[in-house]
Amino acid sequence: MNPTFAPPLGHSLESLMYGLSQLFLIPVMLAIAGLFLYAFYALGAFSWQAVQRRRGQPEAFELLALQRAAPHLSSADLEAEAVTRLEVVRIVTRVAPMLGLVATMIPMGPALKALGDGQLSDIANSLMQAFSAVILALIASAITYAIAHVRRRWYASDLMLAEQDAGVQP
Repeated sequence: MNPTFAPPLGHSLESLMYGLSQLFLIPVMLAIAGLFLYAFYALGAFSWQAVQRRRGQPEAFELLALQRAAPHLSSADLEAEAVTRLEVVRIVTRVAPMLGLVATMIPMGPALKALGDGQLSDIANSLMQAFSAVILALIASAITYAIAHVRRRWYASDLMLAEQDAGVQP
């Protein structure tokens, strides 16, 4: 076996993987920006619903309102609806940190290359991108995590009340 063939193949594979990873930087950054904006949208909707629930407004109790509108729905149907309503916020909670890690790692390649070339300003720019992305992703995740847990508690309470109402009705 001739060892001279190994370095070009390894080098081309590394170059291909590096090039592919760099293609994902902009889409990942855009996704993080979208998740960050969504987290604040969800926080606004959550805050408004919290105010409505505190005031006792019926529309804020989503599952109970759904049960009143469609009394034929079973507890399992209402529970499935609660899971569906929590799905997006739970996905954001889990996906945002993953994308933050990806957005942190992608600029590290150019930063290390710039370090080898002695270009400190390029290192600073790459690290600024990396850490800004992960911070936004973690903030989005923290916000949606809190929303998901409080809403899950609200839905559990609503489901208990719906079952009690169903048991009371003839």
